[in-house]
Amino acid sequence: FLAMAKNSTPSTLGVYLYVPNIIGYFRILLNVVAFAVCFRNKYLFSVLYFISFVCDALDGWFARKLNQVSTFGAVLDMVTDRISTTCLLVILSQVYRPGLIFLSLLALDIASHWLQMYSSFLTGKTSHKDVEDSRSWLFKLYYGNRKFMGYCCISCEVLYIMLFLVSDKKRMMMDQALVNGATGSKAYLCLLCASVVGWMIKQVVNVIQMKTAADACIIYDIMKKQKKK
Repeated sequence: FLAMAKNSTPSTLGVYLYVPNIIGYFRILLNVVAFAVCFRNKYLFSVLYFISFVCDALDGWFARKLNQVSTFGAVLDMVTDRISTTCLLVILSQVYRPGLIFLSLLALDIASHWLQMYSSFLTGKTSHKDVEDSRSWLFKLYYGNRKFMGYCCISCEVLYIMLFLVSDKKRMMMDQALVNGATGSKAYLCLLCASVVGWMIKQVVNVIQMKTAADACIIYDIMKKQKKK
């Protein structure tokens, strides 16, 4: 029986070769190529970057469908998301003024997700998306409704891609670029309005996430000290 159990347990290589993890490697490759050509071909960059982002939902679907959910896959997924968004925000900080806006968004994104992941493992949760104990209805709605979360995440990435597409070689003000794009195309204006709403919700969720995760870390320390007494 023990021998059969050992044989049924996936090997390290087997986990690395899970279908969702292979999709994760493909996403990394797409991002590498995308950022390598971003200043030579903005449209090719946008297509490759967006395909990589869409694959983020695809690997999650395969993980659940094929029963290939793994901690490594979850971490790979989050790290890929954070690095790709970070690189894009850094580029935007160099083509727009004031660049501090994008660097602040970058810091908020990384801090909130890192704290959320760390506090989840610290409190024994199996997923950073387990927020049923949160008091915030928006936070629970975000992680509890895949369509709502997808809308917010897509809005952020689409907004950043749009900003990059309309950027000029010279550093320009962000509001000027948005106005120029909106006045030039009705389709751009509609997409911009839809994206900004989702982007704003995502930033509010990031703030709530960071505060909630920080509170969880502090409560963990307090309870740990009380057990020692």
